[in-house]
Amino acid sequence: MKKKFLLGGLLGIVLIGSIIYAADHIDAPAVTGPGSTSPGNDITDIYAFQSPADNSKMVFVLNTQGLLSPAATGAASFPANVMYEFNIDNTGDNIEDLVIQCLVQNGKMRVYGPVAVGTPGLTSTVKTSGPSTEVAVTGYGAGSPSTASNGNGTRIFAGPRDDPFFFDLGRFKQIIAGTAASFNNPGTDSFAGTNVMSIVVEVPKSLLGAAASINVWGETKSK
Repeated sequence: MKKKFLLGGLLGIVLIGSIIYAADHIDAPAVTGPGSTSPGNDITDIYAFQSPADNSKMVFVLNTQGLLSPAATGAASFPANVMYEFNIDNTGDNIEDLVIQCLVQNGKMRVYGPVAVGTPGLTSTVKTSGPSTEVAVTGYGAGSPSTASNGNGTRIFAGPRDDPFFFDLGRFKQIIAGTAASFNNPGTDSFAGTNVMSIVVEVPKSLLGAAASINVWGETKSK
């Protein structure tokens, strides 16, 4: 079954061997819900890095719905009408060559890819002909995370996690206002105690092409 999704958000470029990231916690009007809440299509951060446990693999992480309180995290979910997509450029032209597509189907997170992109751009067709992996979304407070693997070595996780982004927002505002000259060491983590909904995909590098480096960005696309 083919489904088309339209672009909802865009974030980040990452190179193998280093991490370049961007943070966007519910400050974009187009993805801010009632009461400044963060809806399911709001990307907070995207990360890509070599697996610390196996240097033959890459790990891709896309976090959404930032600033979830512990009380709100239990009710948070991945909406069924949103596709979360990792775009991978392995030719250096900043156009996606491969995609990893993640969406909820039948109450589980299903991940397709890495697979060659159909038509690059603002709309996507779910690549159901490619390899797929399915995992139950881990619930908040679960004793251990639910993970799943498939035969090509891809391993996935989906569920709530502590927000990994560190930023001293209070001190930043003081610097902008001219009442402070620099950050404290150590600073105060303004995101401490808040959670995100996270999608983690570990992939063998052999599935990403032969390039020495790749560009990666994330999108959310809605039906």
